[in-house]
Amino acid sequence: MNTKKEVFREHLAKYLKASREEKTEILNHLEAIVAMHRKALIRALKREQMRDRMKLKKKAGAPVIYTPDATAALKEIWEISGELCAERLISIIYDYVMILERDRMWRHGEETTKKLLMMSEATMKRRIAKFIRIKAGGGRSTTKPSDLKELIPIRAGPWENPEPGYGEIDTVVHCGPTLAGNMAYTVNFTDIATGWGESAAQINKGQIRTKESIERIEKRLPFPLKGLDPDTGSEFINWHLKGWCDAHAPPIELSRSRPNHKNDNAHIEQKNYTGVRKFLGYSRIDTEEAVAVMNELYGGPLRLYRNFFQPSMKCVEKIRIGSRYMRKYDEPQTPYQRLLTDEHIDQKIKDKLSKIYVTLNPKVLRNEIDRLVTKIFKIQRQRRHESR
Repeated sequence: MNTKKEVFREHLAKYLKASREEKTEILNHLEAIVAMHRKALIRALKREQMRDRMKLKKKAGAPVIYTPDATAALKEIWEISGELCAERLISIIYDYVMILERDRMWRHGEETTKKLLMMSEATMKRRIAKFIRIKAGGGRSTTKPSDLKELIPIRAGPWENPEPGYGEIDTVVHCGPTLAGNMAYTVNFTDIATGWGESAAQINKGQIRTKESIERIEKRLPFPLKGLDPDTGSEFINWHLKGWCDAHAPPIELSRSRPNHKNDNAHIEQKNYTGVRKFLGYSRIDTEEAVAVMNELYGGPLRLYRNFFQPSMKCVEKIRIGSRYMRKYDEPQTPYQRLLTDEHIDQKIKDKLSKIYVTLNPKVLRNEIDRLVTKIFKIQRQRRHESR
């Protein structure tokens, strides 16, 4: 068909200027070339005559609703959210936009904002899949079993909807390519009921230092700490932590997972990445100055960002079909949102957190997180330069 159109365009100018006899000759010639009926040739030439050469061809299919401006707005929110998946991002995107508009940090127009807020999860998922992600490499495991096992019970099976205050705890090592020498560790805690997370940093994973990190975490929790469930690492399964838990008023329940069963602590293993690795990666950190900045990060912007602006989904049903499992999840919610709806949390705590929430801005928190992370690795670079 394209070849026929080229023939028509080639003969059109001559056809329009020709006399009646000359038009008859042109039509005879075209009829022999393109093998079309005479009346069809006349209509084809007429269409070429009426065609607007400057008009863009209409694209087939439905009109495009989510234009590049909506995609750019989505990418900005996606980056501020810490590259959340579409399933989690869609539940909180309205809050992000409203807070940025409130603080006059939203640079997109009304029409773009409207498109962004009406975007479906599937559309969001397709666009996010094209964004460039920063991927980090694998890490190292430094868990070593402790001899104190008989006095600390094993928690078997999944959690049975505990009250807020019962959580899993683990350490994340910042060793880089080698485990030699002293290095920084992050003690990471996540609450099972609400998903509330807290972290603290320390040099090496000595038993006294680990207990002190847990004390810092306990002071920052908005609810009482009731139970700890670590792996069998010696930093947790020791007399220092056991004695501290027993002497606590009321006593803190200390349980442990089975050795070599990583899925027993699936909640904290996931949060080790989303709450620590995603921000600090796998590079080596081994100075007291850097650890002090890490604690500034954990005790300030990062805990607020994670707990107020990072929604997560809980598996509410798991069905086995043949050799595979089908999982169903609840609606994505932030730890703050889950805490507000939990009947075990005192109303005074909820009111206090609500007052904090209205003062927060995810973009400001993200910028502060990036500043402190940059400061941590600047300290590390100076240390390496001085040691050469």
